[in-house]
Amino acid sequence: MPKMKTHSGAKKRFRTTGTGKLKYKKPGQRHLLTGMKPKKGRSLRKSDIVNDTDMARMRKFMPYSM
Repeated sequence: MPKMKTHSGAKKRFRTTGTGKLKYKKPGQRHLLTGMKPKKGRSLRKSDIVNDTDMARMRKFMPYSM
C-alpha cells in the first residue's frame, strides 16, 4: 500500500496544535483594508481553530499531522 499524500494547499495553511487540533490564520487582511472597521481588523488578526464538523475532511487532507 503506498503512502498517502498530504494536500499541499492544506499543509501551507494549517498547523497542528499540541492537542491535535488544527490552527489557521483568518482570511481577509491582505488588501482593501481602508473600508474595514477597526474592530473587524482586530478580530482577523487572531488565529482560529478548525471547527469539529470540518475535522473529518481535514484528516483526509492531512493524514500524518494528527
